Amino acid sequence: MYKLIRGDQEANLVTSNVHPQQKTAKGEAGVKKIALLAIFIALGVALSIYPGSIPVGPTKVFPFQHMINGILGVAVGPWYAAAAALATGLLRISIGTGTIFALPGGIPGALVVGLLHRYLHKSSWISLTEPIGTGIGALISASIVAPLTHAPPMPAAAWAWLGLTAQWQLFLAAFWASSIPGAVLGFIVLVALEKRGVLAKITV
Repeated sequence: MYKLIRGDQEANLVTSNVHPQQKTAKGEAGVKKIALLAIFIALGVALSIYPGSIPVGPTKVFPFQHMINGILGVAVGPWYAAAAALATGLLRISIGTGTIFALPGGIPGALVVGLLHRYLHKSSWISLTEPIGTGIGALISASIVAPLTHAPPMPAAAWAWLGLTAQWQLFLAAFWASSIPGAVLGFIVLVALEKRGVLAKITV
């Protein structure tokens, strides 16, 4: 009986030691994620000032947002990456380097990269799927955001050589022209970080 009681006490002691360690690890991971978000949000806002965004019709396309989406989607997952895209978009709007289209143009790409990296394949290559989310954002922009905000139409002249005339086509072309190079740049950054062992340290 004594041995049984003593065994139960030791088991309880081990259990009580494990839970604080788990809570500490989760707390540290949360702090790391928030710190990474703060860094990349600040980077996104700074890059929107210089070299800046590119005015295209009612939008201001910003390739560096898509770069950041790819990096954060891999490093911190879909929800934190989307939160960073939301915060960056709101800050850009507040200082005049972005428009309302920064939100549907940025958030879906971060979600797609983060979800695919978490549930499909954990690889830096997944960052190249960011334009899929941006394409979804372009369709949302053309069909919902633009009509609700009474935004001027996307100019068709720049895309006439492609035979694009519908607004959803023009939004898609403009957003992808920003998203694809941004996603490639994000992938290059991730590969460089991975080779130097930095990616494993910042991935949460």
